[in-house]
Amino acid sequence: MKKRENWGARLRYGFDKSMAGGAIALIGWLAVISLIVIMIAGAILAVTGIAPEGAEPLGFVEGTWESLMRTFDAGTMGGDQGWSFRLIMLLVTVAGIFVFSALIGVISSGLEEKLDELRKGRSRVLETEHTIILNWSPSIFDVISELVIANQSRRNPRIVIMADKDKVEMEDEIATKVADRKNTKIICRSGDPTDLYDLGIVNPQTSRSIIVLSPEGEDADPQVIKTVLALVNDPNRRPEKYMIAAEIRNADNAEVARIVGGGEMQLVLADDLIARIVVHTSRQAGLSAVYSELLDFDGCEIYTLEQPGLVGKSFGNAVLAYENSTLIGLCDKDGAIRLNPDPNQVIVAGDRAVIIAEDDDSIKTWSGDMGIDKNAIKAIVKRGKTAERTLILGWNRRGPIIATELVRYVAPGSRLMIAADTPEFEDEIAALHLDKALLAVDHRVIDTSSRSALDALDIPSYDHVLVLGYSDSMMAQSADTRTLITLLQLRKIGETAGKHISVVSEMIDVRNRELAEVTRAEDFVVSNKLVSLMLAQASENESMAAIFDELLDEAGSEIYMRPMGDYVDISKPVNFFTVALAALRRGEIAIGHRRQRPGDADARNLGGVIVNPPRTEMTTYADSDMLIVLAAD
Repeated sequence: MKKRENWGARLRYGFDKSMAGGAIALIGWLAVISLIVIMIAGAILAVTGIAPEGAEPLGFVEGTWESLMRTFDAGTMGGDQGWSFRLIMLLVTVAGIFVFSALIGVISSGLEEKLDELRKGRSRVLETEHTIILNWSPSIFDVISELVIANQSRRNPRIVIMADKDKVEMEDEIATKVADRKNTKIICRSGDPTDLYDLGIVNPQTSRSIIVLSPEGEDADPQVIKTVLALVNDPNRRPEKYMIAAEIRNADNAEVARIVGGGEMQLVLADDLIARIVVHTSRQAGLSAVYSELLDFDGCEIYTLEQPGLVGKSFGNAVLAYENSTLIGLCDKDGAIRLNPDPNQVIVAGDRAVIIAEDDDSIKTWSGDMGIDKNAIKAIVKRGKTAERTLILGWNRRGPIIATELVRYVAPGSRLMIAADTPEFEDEIAALHLDKALLAVDHRVIDTSSRSALDALDIPSYDHVLVLGYSDSMMAQSADTRTLITLLQLRKIGETAGKHISVVSEMIDVRNRELAEVTRAEDFVVSNKLVSLMLAQASENESMAAIFDELLDEAGSEIYMRPMGDYVDISKPVNFFTVALAALRRGEIAIGHRRQRPGDADARNLGGVIVNPPRTEMTTYADSDMLIVLAAD
């Protein structure tokens, strides 16, 4: 008895296991049931000799065939004759109806299950030379847009995205916000980028580059670090180095991230990058357009490549060796970047040139006449620093970095007023430790969108006004809306006072910039856009993060805008070779100019900024025109 129970249990267990096989197993069982019914009917017909009325008895094979036909099509039995034969065929037909009804249901369920599986985006990607984007954030749409532009010269480019988000939702959002994908195909997969199995789905082993975005949420940096750790230490990883660009918000986590990523990762410190550009732009209106031009793929870009024709030349002579490109620095054989090095430094074999150009194919040395007018070059004049008054309206996590960065540039006796009403605002101000001899800090808790509160600050008395977005305490659109109201109030205050107020504003969503332009603020730093541009560039150029670290470092050379009249005689036309030589004599590199003329076309909304202008073209400058230079101070 016990043995029989064991056999019964084993049969049930075997049946349960086969059912776990899904639709294929169910179809197999239905096929077995059909075969048994058909063969039993065929055997009965062969043994009993039952046949249609007036027909000869059927053999086993013929009887089985007749049963099979009635299993497939219930209408076949309509022509049967003889009640004995009809009864057997009726039973076969009923069994066939049951089997095929079940089969249709199984196939339908199987297809639905497969579609659900495809919808989840869990199938493995088999692309090669693709760009992978891990995690989801508001920056992703700008990253994709920039990569689409960069991919135009490539054949069959692919962008593969993995995030802990529904695949269809990702595809719908991308379709809405990135309308023109040109020749780039975008593939979305759902998964956890910190999980080794899920990472295998996007096939990083054959990727061209990998971008790790900072996801939304409080634990963003730990997730980025864990994702990079999973990529670099995957037991199945490729032996060649990955090209990883990763975004980190908090500089305190940068050291751990660098340890994890090693030489395979470029780190983009999002908050540091935005804070430094906000500070630089607040002191020199229009500078954000220069950074945007250098970072986006639609215009001039920064390249690092070997230039054998420069070997043996001094850096100063090499700067004047290009007509349509701008040499700004060198990258040695160890990968160290040096922007604006000593003009007398000799370029050696193994050095790579850091060059601004519209395209790498256009980088060629100039052998024609430079047309330099040395008589137009003016004597060097140094402008001294004076104490300044700066006002910051609004506050977010980048506020302390901005305040600290300001100290590096102001003259002794400068003052900073910070006005906002965010949670823990006063505690964060109290935690600032700045050199009071250089920059004395005061603060007020006010509603920065209130006209009466703003009037009480005597805004026209400030040299610079910065408006920061409330990105920590509000959604992006709400924060930008409050920023817009503040900017409109500032415009009205300036008009009432009859004085121009120098305003630089931080925007979160690039789509709100056009609305903000009616406020007549001098410049807008779109935070998400800049981070996206930097990540996209870092995924294409392994030296980009190091180049911008140098550009934004107080100890290195930085970008400045200075009056063109300080460099050359603007009473007559000069070419940019002449301007470049005038800058070189001051230990600077001229990279472009800003010329604003009424009616001039400005399709890219750069405020008259032109980076890397043709050097032989004669240009007449005005008092308001500015030279964009790379200088140590």
